Amino acid sequence: MTSDHQHGQLAAVAAEPIETGHQHHAAAASGRELTRSAISATLHCLTGCAIGEVLGMALATWWGWANGPSIALAIALAFAFGYGLTISAVLRAGLSPRQAIGVALAADTVSILTMEVIDNAVILAVPGAMESGLADLLFWGSLAVSLAVAFVVTVPVNRALIARGRGHAVMHAFHHH
Repeated sequence: MTSDHQHGQLAAVAAEPIETGHQHHAAAASGRELTRSAISATLHCLTGCAIGEVLGMALATWWGWANGPSIALAIALAFAFGYGLTISAVLRAGLSPRQAIGVALAADTVSILTMEVIDNAVILAVPGAMESGLADLLFWGSLAVSLAVAFVVTVPVNRALIARGRGHAVMHAFHHH
């Protein structure tokens, strides 16, 4: 449980404009520290995306859905789980649900979007991946490879965002205050 003062600090941080509220952290983070932060942010994103992507593709395949609806479900669930992980973390830090949603949107949207575009492009590029069944190695292998490629591509995106005080840099206020 947070005190009124702590809650006020958290609310003030959540209300700050992203570009000015975290420049001090972005300026301090450089080189290896910045890359480590980007890897950590991307692993966080990968967790939510992987849960949603795998669940969505598995359900859609099980239900016999066509490619378009399968991909749409996987993307929707990836965003839902990605945002859900962030929202639950900042709710535990004392933010209101509305503030938590705002932080999740600011922290995760570009990262999840990048990961999902790359992930689904790779799956679509693997011959037979979308037609494979749940018992096929191709199904699971293409998912694993697509998520790994998406991770590698998303790390520099998150690094650039964090360096500018955006993306997961928003989350640092709730880990250090």
